[in-house]
Amino acid sequence: MPLVFLDTNPIIRYLTQDDPGQAARARDLFEQAARGEVTLYVSESVVVEVVNVLSSRVTYHLPRREVVRHLGNIFSLRGFKIPGKQTYRRALELWVNTPSVRDFVDALSVAQAERLKIPTIASFDTDFDRFPTIKRLQP
Repeated sequence: MPLVFLDTNPIIRYLTQDDPGQAARARDLFEQAARGEVTLYVSESVVVEVVNVLSSRVTYHLPRREVVRHLGNIFSLRGFKIPGKQTYRRALELWVNTPSVRDFVDALSVAQAERLKIPTIASFDTDFDRFPTIKRLQP
């Protein structure tokens, strides 16, 4: 089964359908992944960019729950691989359930700290105070 590194734009085209031709080609690729004919490998930076682009007020302004639903569907594809997939699922859960926190990256940092059993994060960002599972240390 071929391994393909997946960039942000096929995910965006597939989910938004804003370019019908590219959306159709992206759909074909995701269908191949669903059948196990190809393995799509995604990096942390791509997931962060997808969340930021889809939820941005400047671009698509999708509600958080819709972004999480879409990514959950993609994460569930048989041929979709991302290191630490459960950490990303947890980060999405934190992000959608903590609407007062703006940045997905903050939720991802908390999810990674939880996975590593690190109880404290050093940050000047007071948004971390809104997550009950982490203590913020102000440097």
